[in-house]
Amino acid sequence: MKKAILFISILFLSTAVGCAPALIAGGATGTYKVATDERTAGRFVDDKTLTARVKSRLIDDPVVKARKIDVDTINAVVILTGVVETRKESSRAAEIAGTVSGVKRVKNDLQIGKKTIGQSVDDKWIGSKIKAKLIKEPGIRSLNIDVDVNRGVVTLSGMVHSSTQKDQIIKIARSTAGTVRIITNIEIR
Repeated sequence: MKKAILFISILFLSTAVGCAPALIAGGATGTYKVATDERTAGRFVDDKTLTARVKSRLIDDPVVKARKIDVDTINAVVILTGVVETRKESSRAAEIAGTVSGVKRVKNDLQIGKKTIGQSVDDKWIGSKIKAKLIKEPGIRSLNIDVDVNRGVVTLSGMVHSSTQKDQIIKIARSTAGTVRIITNIEIR
């Protein structure tokens, strides 16, 4: 219990520190954004809290190897990515995420199988190339987009203002060498 309280406290502190420039930038308009994220500060914190709760529950489960699972939350929708060894583990991870209070839906993008060290290195390289291209792309708020790569499968998550931005992000990921397939979890605000 003490570990959970400490983890949540650190999460809120790190989120609050990250919000400071955005809160200042919001000024008298009353619009508070977290960095460049399209969500309100409240929704952003709620999503981060849900992510922490899901991760904590995955860690506590004897069936699930939580270190192999990435958890992202956008507007209370939990997205699971990574490579797990069995369908049972994948199903159990999704089941656990779905039982967390406040989670609207779970999108299980977990792959079944094994991931070699070479694949891990390749995936990091592919992810880095995509992120670098997104940073250079005018009109794309690259910090709004999470890029996860597992065995060449690129999962894009985040929020954008238009279908044009979403299409451009997908195009960039698709054109990056080593990309096998794209899974899109990008929402248009």
